[in-house]
Amino acid sequence: MKKNLRLLLLFVLNATLGFTQLCGAEDKFPDKPIRLVVTVPPGGASDFVARSMSEGFSKALGTSIIIENKAGANGTIAAAAVARSPADGYTLLQAGISTHGIGPYFYDNLPYSTFKDLVSVGGLAEFPIILAVNASLPVKTVDDLVKLAKTRSLSFASAGTGSAPHMSGELFNIETGSKLVHVPYKGSAPAVVDVASGQVDMMFDGIPSLMPQIKSGKLRAIAAVSLKRNSQLPDLPTFTELGYPRMVTSVWYGLMAPAGTPSTVITILNKAMNKTLSDPALRSKLEDNGAIVMDGSPEDFANFMQKDYARWGDVIKKAGISTKE
Repeated sequence: MKKNLRLLLLFVLNATLGFTQLCGAEDKFPDKPIRLVVTVPPGGASDFVARSMSEGFSKALGTSIIIENKAGANGTIAAAAVARSPADGYTLLQAGISTHGIGPYFYDNLPYSTFKDLVSVGGLAEFPIILAVNASLPVKTVDDLVKLAKTRSLSFASAGTGSAPHMSGELFNIETGSKLVHVPYKGSAPAVVDVASGQVDMMFDGIPSLMPQIKSGKLRAIAAVSLKRNSQLPDLPTFTELGYPRMVTSVWYGLMAPAGTPSTVITILNKAMNKTLSDPALRSKLEDNGAIVMDGSPEDFANFMQKDYARWGDVIKKAGISTKE
């Protein structure tokens, strides 16, 4: 009887110590550098967002932020790496439309569950997409383009199959009844070059990618695929204004952590993220590059991702796109 009692007391003591140590670890978070895994090589829009906010995020948390670029397979390589990491808040994923919006439809055998193995920390920023055509194309409005598409075959370039610009073109076809032919590239840069030279007729993409060629006169912006006009192109109408309310697309980014990360740690990360994004200098830097700051709670970003994911499934089905890899 005494032996059983001693064993019981020993079990309770060990459990209490373990719980105390766990709480202590959370109370001290963060006490070492945090690794932020980005899904693209250095220089992309996602990398730009990560590096722009890392200094402020580091100050808000009181620790270093180490950015690790892990590109490939539409961000799923990076997402898988983070999903497998310890659920302690020290490894984060800069997720986006490629990992949690469109990308999951194009991979049958992901080594992780998109929404079960990674949890939301909060939204960072979104970049509205615009439609630009080669300057020699005889169109100045969306109506002009729709009419021209009925008389001849037209093509649109994208940063790759399954990318947000690709899906924007497919959505355009659905909403306008057009039959634009998709020409996929490995990234935005080569696609922009070919549209500017007239090899391809048009392209949907973010303002940062297209603006230099718009300013040079080689591309003509036709409409913004967003709810509101962008401050960089204030005279450019939105598709919504022109009678296409479903033509709203953006390239978005946010932070996620491995499932099982303590809620107290998620709260600390979210508060630091929002504090960082509230800095006027950072907001100005992001907005000057065409971004819209998101911020908000983990729940806000989780709901945003779920809605975007469901929406693209419908577009892919209607467009008859093969998603088999």
